[in-house]
Amino acid sequence: MVFVDDNMIPDGLYALTIRAPMAKGRLNRLECPPLPSGYTLIQGKDIPGTNQLDQFPVPIFAMEAVSYRGEPVALLVGPDMGKLQEYAVQCQVIADEDTPFFFQTLPDAEGVLAERTLMAPHDAIDSEEDIPPITVQGTYQTGIQEHWYADPQGAVAIYTGERSHIAIHTATQWPLHVKRSVSQVLRIPLEEVVVEAAALGVHLDGKLWYPSLIACQAALGAYITHKPVKLVLTREEDFRYSPKRPFTMIGLRSTLGKSGEIRETEISVKTDLGAQGVFTDELLDQTCLGSLGAYRLAPFKLQGTALTTNIPPQGPLAGFGLSQGFFAIERHVSRIADTLHQDPATWRKQHVFPKHSSLGIGASVKTAPVEQLIDTTAAKSDYYRKWAAYELLRSHRHGSSWVAKDENPRGIGIALAYQGNGFLYPPDDGVSYGLVVRLETDGSLEIRSPSCTTEYAQLWRKIAGEILSIDAELIRIQAVPTGQLPDAGSAGNTRHLAELSPLLEKACRTIQQQRFQVPLPITERCSYVPSLKVPWEGSSSVPVNRLYDEHALARLGWGAAVVEVAIDPIAYTPIIRGIWLGIAGGRILSEKQARRTLSYATIQALGWATQERLFYTEGEIPERLFYTYGMLDPEDIPIIQVDFIGQDTGYPQGIEELPFSSIPAAYVQAVSQAMDHPFETIPLGAQEIWEVENQRKKEEAL
Repeated sequence: MVFVDDNMIPDGLYALTIRAPMAKGRLNRLECPPLPSGYTLIQGKDIPGTNQLDQFPVPIFAMEAVSYRGEPVALLVGPDMGKLQEYAVQCQVIADEDTPFFFQTLPDAEGVLAERTLMAPHDAIDSEEDIPPITVQGTYQTGIQEHWYADPQGAVAIYTGERSHIAIHTATQWPLHVKRSVSQVLRIPLEEVVVEAAALGVHLDGKLWYPSLIACQAALGAYITHKPVKLVLTREEDFRYSPKRPFTMIGLRSTLGKSGEIRETEISVKTDLGAQGVFTDELLDQTCLGSLGAYRLAPFKLQGTALTTNIPPQGPLAGFGLSQGFFAIERHVSRIADTLHQDPATWRKQHVFPKHSSLGIGASVKTAPVEQLIDTTAAKSDYYRKWAAYELLRSHRHGSSWVAKDENPRGIGIALAYQGNGFLYPPDDGVSYGLVVRLETDGSLEIRSPSCTTEYAQLWRKIAGEILSIDAELIRIQAVPTGQLPDAGSAGNTRHLAELSPLLEKACRTIQQQRFQVPLPITERCSYVPSLKVPWEGSSSVPVNRLYDEHALARLGWGAAVVEVAIDPIAYTPIIRGIWLGIAGGRILSEKQARRTLSYATIQALGWATQERLFYTEGEIPERLFYTYGMLDPEDIPIIQVDFIGQDTGYPQGIEELPFSSIPAAYVQAVSQAMDHPFETIPLGAQEIWEVENQRKKEEAL
């Protein structure tokens, strides 16, 4: 994050958060030592407005009850960070502790945030009474993942004293949410809050809503002290208390017909969203949608549950729940193919839903280039030959220890996924998202937007530069504080940037047509307005009291991934021999940037699948995990080959999250073939492989 420099905010103050040491309890009081002049303790009772973020039931400070260990209870503000740390150690949170709820011990009747019950009707099918049914079932778990962005969460708040004016500087994907939250917390007019979104690095959606909480706390400090306040979490503080990818458990049970088709499926989705419930409908429905995959499952019954527990609020990470769902269904259909002794790639091509179908939520699918994707990716990776060879080796050592059979058992896996654009449920109801494009008299171009990532800034420069024949260095991407984009849609968050790119192209073409007919400067405004429809239409379901944005799924990006592994016979470590991605993402405006984005996402997805072990113990991430959290070493990163299909046609489509939805399932299938064991959980590494092999050795010894 790029912060305002300390010397730019004279007499500025630092802020430090006081956090609850218990996971659940009734909050009685906060005992702190007397503070000297210049130091201030701020609690929930000092908030002039609403003690809650906009749209979400997240308090700025816990007042009556504590919901999770590490929940903010107060803020210490002062000129010396060292002194703040001394005073913070002496503060004591007094509460009547209660028994907390955690996922593994949660009663069925407790902790339910939201539920879905979806049913697809039974089609007329031929009787197979004489054929014994084949049943395949599994429980597929995906672990927690940390965003691990380059900079911890933080904000600078500056109080000007002019009409209660507050300026917020923070790295946020959603500046409008910061603006609205600060406005209601301080009870000042919305127009008196100016939010300047600092430069965003690779955030993986970790800076979508949580910066609003930090910004409100910093703004409250500035409002009360009338001085600039800088609140930046330490790296460890961020790691232990900021949102993570939620732990998800998905059960699938399918009955198969004589030709290997799925005749009936039962799906159970459970996701732990932690305390308070942020983006509940979005995360639950994206996960449910992903668990249906891209296959003919009818008839099916799906029961989805979002649970609240006494851990910090969990939130989105690239994939927004869709990736967890795809891991389950892709792993499941590979197990179906294994049960039928069929090639998983061929099974997928034969049972994918037909073109012009509808996704479970009701959105229509115009094109699904599954067969072309699978064939292209399989050809590049030599998948069919390798699968047959590795399957033959697996059959030779079936049920026995692989150490005695061959030195390096190998496997190869394939998985399929799609990706939409933006939110299913727009959090800014009725608000448009926009850009202002201005061609100046000196020939330079300015693109103004409330928020933009580095990747999209490069993409927009390429779009505008090619259309208007302007050098990239003459194109400025200006992050404009919220409220300063009249007639162009003043809201925005980075999950809608994909929808703005075609509009930017249209605006640039309009400027190109006018530039030699009207005097400069020329200004064009473009905006995107969500198109809302009823979710899960046509299915019997628990109703969702929201409308989904059909634009979010109107132009799907598709991807297929192949992963090849070998098992180290000494360390039991899976060695990635290669990763191949086939991507159908419409028109690729910058192939270099697209490859870089997909390669980075692949590395992150592989880390999630192989070694990023993160968990809560009694409601808290153990301190040791901060130091041992496993990220991929550079030498462990395999060669990643990306091939684009049909990149010269249509609009650009979302592709950056496809590796998260396809790589983990392909990887686990590859390890499962190599080990001749149906693994169902990620992360999957040497520990799990050793346990399976050790059990086989014990069985052979009997």
